[in-house]
Amino acid sequence: MALLTKRRFLPLFITQFFGAFNDNLFKNALVILLTFQAAHWTTLKPGQITNLAAGIFILPFFLFSATCGQLADKYDKARLARISKVLEIAIALFATAGLYLESLAMLMTALFLLGLQSTLFGPVKYAILPQHLRDNELVPGNALVEAATFVAILLGTLAGGILAASKGGPAWISLAIFVIAVIGYAASRFIPTAAAPEPGLRLNFNPVSETWRCLGYARENSKVFLAVIGISWFWLYGSALLAQFPDFTRSVLGGKESLATLLLTVFAVGIGGGSILCGRLSREKPDLRLTLIGAIGLSVFGLDLAWTASGAAPALGQPLTVLLTEWRIWRVLLALLAIGISGGLYGVPLYAQMQRDSEPNKRARVVAANNVLNALFMVIAALSALALLHLGASIAIIFLIVALGNTAMIFIGWRMVKRM
Repeated sequence: MALLTKRRFLPLFITQFFGAFNDNLFKNALVILLTFQAAHWTTLKPGQITNLAAGIFILPFFLFSATCGQLADKYDKARLARISKVLEIAIALFATAGLYLESLAMLMTALFLLGLQSTLFGPVKYAILPQHLRDNELVPGNALVEAATFVAILLGTLAGGILAASKGGPAWISLAIFVIAVIGYAASRFIPTAAAPEPGLRLNFNPVSETWRCLGYARENSKVFLAVIGISWFWLYGSALLAQFPDFTRSVLGGKESLATLLLTVFAVGIGGGSILCGRLSREKPDLRLTLIGAIGLSVFGLDLAWTASGAAPALGQPLTVLLTEWRIWRVLLALLAIGISGGLYGVPLYAQMQRDSEPNKRARVVAANNVLNALFMVIAALSALALLHLGASIAIIFLIVALGNTAMIFIGWRMVKRM
């Protein structure tokens, strides 16, 4: 926690926290606005809007991660962080115009641009840590960043829902995203200089060839590539679970929106707590034994969640106060908390390993490769879940498949521990 008193860490920490907060506030607020006022904005169905928004936000990670990785290796990362925050302010103003004009096209464009801004900031955020932190600070630094990221996702999602449902929602959303963008920019002004590791790099703007080249950089070191695969798997695992929460809450647990919010909160708190715990348990370097323990936890508690989800469905729409008197609900909450803690233990050493063992002059492009694979794995999770549901599979079956699939990560974790 002493890192939070250091200028070489705190400004970046604040900048990335408010960036993640703003992304999720706007995305969730937009989805809720369009879902509950769909007829006023568009002829699309609410389910189509939700999937369209998710796809538009993630698309820039496929198209521009490789280019943004090159920029982060070629230029001062602190300067790029400030540029990304200026872009965020401009996007907030553009989104405000879209809300005022009630233009779906402008709002979806703003969401795409926010995804682009996040794509630019991603390689900066992770590649700058080894430049500003000592080797024995990498794990604690990553632990704090990961914990803050998931807390920001949770708080941003909740804030977006609250603002979208309030009277004068579009005005409050506009004010919030602008103020938060300004706070993020102000914090970025204090990030210390992070010299470019390869200032003579010639930029390649072909997304296909450069993405393939970045993936090649990640594959040069087997430890780095295994870390990237492991990180991407966790994003698949987490997104597969989170995407089912609304229907899981309604049709399996018989709850309302308040229970879905509670599930999300417990999961995010678990990841934050697991990340901090990992930072405290680690010593001078990434301890991949914690990754192995986390992988085992993801399978064991994932199987428990699947077993609990296979029970008979209760009456729909029960109040949260009634549901919290049932052991089944507490078992789900405990399973999600344990999955979150396991995820924190699992992911933090992998991020630190990726950063530490990447070539310094290629580190940002390795992070870009990681971001591309993260996005790809999340898309695979979404398409697989849709296919399973279309074939008549239950939510319990989806949870079961994910938990069983995670056993491959136990094997990878064991291999990485053997190479320590």
